[in-house]
Amino acid sequence: MIKLTRLGGHPFVLNAELIQYVEANPDTFITLTTGDRMVVAESLDDVLARAIRYQQAKFLAPAGPVTPA
Repeated sequence: MIKLTRLGGHPFVLNAELIQYVEANPDTFITLTTGDRMVVAESLDDVLARAIRYQQAKFLAPAGPVTPA
């Protein structure tokens, strides 16, 4: 999950797994795999950096204990 800001200044959290692509036109548009589109205050580079950090953190965080079935 990555924290972003809508153009009106309202923060929200987005599941980065759903990002299909991001474009700057000049506002930053995010298109999700669901087909939804949203405009955010962050730059394309900032969204990209947050999505990359999210993906890196997924694999660096230690896994929780596994309980036997």
